[in-house]
Amino acid sequence: MYSMGIIGLPNVGKSTLFNALTQAAAAAANYPFCTIEPNVGIVPIPDRRLAEIGKVVCPEQLTPATIQFIDIAGLVRGASRGEGLGNQFLGHIREVDALVHVIRCFADDNVSHVEGDLAALRDREIVQTELLLADLQTLEKRREKAARYLKTGEKRYKAELRLIEQLTRHLDQGLPARSLSLKEDERALLAEFHLLTSLPVLYCANVSSEELADILAGGGNGPCSRHYRDLKTAADEEGSGCIAIACQLEAELQELDDEERQEFLAELGIPNSGLDRLVRAAYQQLDLVSFYTIKGPETRAWIIPRGTKAPQAAGRIHSDMERGFIRAEVLSAKELIELGSFARAREVGILRSEGKEYEVQDGDVMLIRFNV
Repeated sequence: MYSMGIIGLPNVGKSTLFNALTQAAAAAANYPFCTIEPNVGIVPIPDRRLAEIGKVVCPEQLTPATIQFIDIAGLVRGASRGEGLGNQFLGHIREVDALVHVIRCFADDNVSHVEGDLAALRDREIVQTELLLADLQTLEKRREKAARYLKTGEKRYKAELRLIEQLTRHLDQGLPARSLSLKEDERALLAEFHLLTSLPVLYCANVSSEELADILAGGGNGPCSRHYRDLKTAADEEGSGCIAIACQLEAELQELDDEERQEFLAELGIPNSGLDRLVRAAYQQLDLVSFYTIKGPETRAWIIPRGTKAPQAAGRIHSDMERGFIRAEVLSAKELIELGSFARAREVGILRSEGKEYEVQDGDVMLIRFNV
């Protein structure tokens, strides 16, 4: 399962977003450090394709892919020196697949701002600086450990120290680890460090519901729009994702059933929910694809990195399937929906037999043949 850590300053809407995403009951109050222990929720991924496949196949169970969200305490300026609650909570998200950085882009006198006023780029910089400082502390600990083991003569510790020095110089310039150009073996070593700034980032601009429709349409001149555009430009420059979302609106939508929710969004001129847009943006940032299985009573969606070969995709289902992989019978979700069954696809000659070198494509429906 892929996981995403929700970070940001206090009072920017992190827990409100988490509640909306997970329909949980994480505390969301108007005072700093409301979240102390991390909140963890597993969210089914909205998937219209899966729903359409389900209408055709009519399985006993329709299981969407899921993603885990972890909401941690807000960071403040000086967290690395112990300000606020410090940065000890960052340990909870060191092994996530990506970060969702929530940044407040709405003005509201009834909701206090930890910095006193609204400035999206400044707020982004504060959190990024604290992540950089936390990573420098991690690297210093790794340096001390690698230096102790260097006398064993193992080459890996020499390579580790070399990479630590390279990363330290890079971070000292205020640059995240993910922007450092590395060789493949160095990237494998970097992954062992679990640096926060090596993770992909999706910026989530928390805007007002009044301005959201205009922002999504590419217009708007209000304060939310200006802050969002500044943030989007900065995200584009660093190769990160950025979406606008009205966290409070998303929380209110969870009080409605599906039909009412769609009607309400349509009335507001908003094409789809924030969760839909967040998931799509996360897929793009992590370069993921979905494939589907319909074997037995369950039809299910799975997430894999783009470029994954068929045996490794089968391994996401069960390790035995990867170990004993023979071939995969494949057709696209569109073909299955149009034809109605694997049997019909086989009759008309559309069903393909793919081997171990086949790279699974987004929307593939697969029947895995294996023997162990």
